[in-house]
Amino acid sequence: MYTLVVNGKTETCDTNKKLMDFLREDLSLTGTKDGCNQGSCGACSVLINGRVSKACLFSLEKLDGKEVVTIEGLDQRQKDVYAYAFAKTGAVQCGYCIPGIVISAHGLLNKKAEPSNEEVRKAIRGNICRCTGYVKIVEAIQLAAKLFRENLSIPEEHSNAKLGEDFKRIDAVEKTLGTGLYVDDITVEGMLHASAVRSTYPRAKVLKIDTSKAAEHPACVAVLTSKDVPGNNKIGHLEFISDWDVMIPEGEITRYVGDAIALVVSNKKELLEEIKELVKVTYEELTPMISYEAALADDAPLIHEKGNILSHEHLIRGNANEQLAASEYVVTQHYSVPINEHAFMEPECAIAMPEGDSGILLYSAGQSIYDEQREVARMLGVEKEKIHVQAKLVGGGFGGKEDMSVQHHASLAAWCLQKPVKVLLSRQESLMIHPKRHGMEMDFTTGCDAEGNLTAMKAVIYADTGAYASLGGPVLQRACTHAAGPYKYQHIDVEGFAVYTNNPPSGAFRGFGVCQTAFAIENNLNLLAEKVGISQWDIRYKNAVGPGDSLPNGQLVSKNAALKETLLAVREAYEEAEIAGLSCFFKNSGIGVGLSDIGRCIVSVENGKVHVRTSAACIGQGMATVTTQVACEALDLPPEMVIAEAPDTRRTPDSGTTTASRQSLFTGEATRRAAMQLRYELDMGRVLSDLEGQEFYGEYSAKTDPLINDKRSPVSHAGYGYASEVAILDKKGKVEKFVAAYDMGQVVNPKAAEGQIEGGIVMGMGYALTEKFILEEGYVKAKYATLGLLNATQVPPIETILVQAENIHDGLAYGIKGVGELATIPTAPALAGAYYALDGKLRPTLPMEDTFYQKKK
Repeated sequence: MYTLVVNGKTETCDTNKKLMDFLREDLSLTGTKDGCNQGSCGACSVLINGRVSKACLFSLEKLDGKEVVTIEGLDQRQKDVYAYAFAKTGAVQCGYCIPGIVISAHGLLNKKAEPSNEEVRKAIRGNICRCTGYVKIVEAIQLAAKLFRENLSIPEEHSNAKLGEDFKRIDAVEKTLGTGLYVDDITVEGMLHASAVRSTYPRAKVLKIDTSKAAEHPACVAVLTSKDVPGNNKIGHLEFISDWDVMIPEGEITRYVGDAIALVVSNKKELLEEIKELVKVTYEELTPMISYEAALADDAPLIHEKGNILSHEHLIRGNANEQLAASEYVVTQHYSVPINEHAFMEPECAIAMPEGDSGILLYSAGQSIYDEQREVARMLGVEKEKIHVQAKLVGGGFGGKEDMSVQHHASLAAWCLQKPVKVLLSRQESLMIHPKRHGMEMDFTTGCDAEGNLTAMKAVIYADTGAYASLGGPVLQRACTHAAGPYKYQHIDVEGFAVYTNNPPSGAFRGFGVCQTAFAIENNLNLLAEKVGISQWDIRYKNAVGPGDSLPNGQLVSKNAALKETLLAVREAYEEAEIAGLSCFFKNSGIGVGLSDIGRCIVSVENGKVHVRTSAACIGQGMATVTTQVACEALDLPPEMVIAEAPDTRRTPDSGTTTASRQSLFTGEATRRAAMQLRYELDMGRVLSDLEGQEFYGEYSAKTDPLINDKRSPVSHAGYGYASEVAILDKKGKVEKFVAAYDMGQVVNPKAAEGQIEGGIVMGMGYALTEKFILEEGYVKAKYATLGLLNATQVPPIETILVQAENIHDGLAYGIKGVGELATIPTAPALAGAYYALDGKLRPTLPMEDTFYQKKK
């Protein structure tokens, strides 16, 4: 028997389990989050005898008689202060890390009433945040310190929530205090637990699956294999491909170490691993193909029946060869960028349970409830309407939660057993299983005239798309369409290949292929600038597109574009710095390239309130806050009258996937259109009570042209955002500061926009300098602690400038463009430019070698 005091109450336990499990499972104190279970992320931070500690590192035998305080144990004054401070400063995005950060902050403020910014950063350095870049978190802690120190009352504040106002996120308080529900925080009566047996090898033939010993285990409820899949064993985010096995059958060949072979279901979560060990799988080990060269060799075996090339794109405009031959200066360079891990804070989790007449209710934390509905229905062989999906809070995604990870397995087990089933990935499983950022090998040739005017470019790109399609095709398209940069020249030849390998799949990741090719083209511009004898800023400003110009893909630049304005905004910072690098770039809003892309919204009047109903997933960017502010702008109603509902396939229309920086524009425009119909009724003299029960439907569908076309001025995407960034180094090569100017159109919420940009810059800094996803011969060797994620002490000051064109509202959704993906793209090339300015050495690989952060091998 172990006895400890938790939040002032004496608690006992017969089992020597981890403190985190005791808090979450026995005491239902779910504000303590399970982020990595390895002591590396800080999401489970608690106070033990007043000292900040990680609950996953302590077993109960070490805590006998000790006092533990969790986020729930703070007194009401403390909760009120932290909730206000974190909401006020915009410090909350996905929110999964925030309760742990609050605990770390509280441990500091208990000892030091007036800490410096450096002391705050040191206090939270054990807490990883993947969303915010820490800037607003430090502000929040300083504000809380002031409120405590001066015993100030919480200010009474009100916002009209119109566009451009700092309206507090509607979910900020519940995320700060740990009361909001992520899927793993939920327990359903009679719930079972399931986990998959994964492939021992990256590539092997499954000869036999013996589940008999596992089935005999007293805690085993069932062991499912592909034979138990009632519908289609092949699913996939892109329905027309659907090449991903639910489970690998006997006689088939595995494609990577994340492949599921069997699904073990138990009534005891803690015994799942023990039961899985009893599933005996006999393999014939085969040689894996772990590079695109190996997969494209003449004698390479096929990873998929259709071949080892998932996608091939070749974009040609003008005559690049002719123009390059006539150019004054030409540079050719090879660039290599690695597979990269999202490292979202919340590991994947889903709960499925029987509902009604042969239906399934699925609690999910993905990036589109309708994608999940479609794929689960396909697997079960039922009509989509039989699958009811509800979204809970999502602890970060960045593209990594677009593909099925746990939803289909939970649904299959619930379907077969007719009982509720939870599937939760460990952090190590998450690292092994979900799709990553594509590693790419790229050859870029770029030319200019004697004055530095760009003439033409050629590129050949090979993307390692891993074991399954995921979104490898669209990612390759974006990599190609953006490869020439946001510059006014029309002679391009870009050829790209997405190649299957036996590495983990690669798919959507913030920047969606553009981070890779932006790194290449921007470095080439620096090389050209040196040849011409002009600065990094000069060559970009000289070539930057403005309204009415043509992008390299032929699309005319809209009137609300402000790329040149962003460059002007950072010019002083660049020119006054002793050592600085510069990048400007752009990113599409919307799927585009001729594909169906629709935002939808229902605005309804219910119980005297306006309900905004969309299925747009919030993965940290604050989608419900965006739709609330759009509705307040359209209706001229206070935010207290608006309720933004969570995604639910029974209540909210299909607003498409949260991907491609599309939701603020597409679902924002759909929300505006629905709200304006209600506004018309109100302007006609009716009041909300007259309209009780009525629904108003809004839809926006983008009309774009296919990627390959013969139009002079095609429309590839519904819109583009633009940005310029300056990275400033000290003489040792340490990053001193970032100055970033962003054209994201109409800013919905300034603090939220700044937070997105700050978080994107820090993610880009990690990609450029510190992050490594270690793979050896197809085996995942990466661990959370070794990913190289930046903590608060490693992040320099970030100055954000929000730039708007004169014709800002010349567009959809009041001119909103979005910024989520764009915010990560310019950072790595800006840093590469800074290091080139430091010592004249080109660093063509990521993470960059021979820097303050990573010394040359």
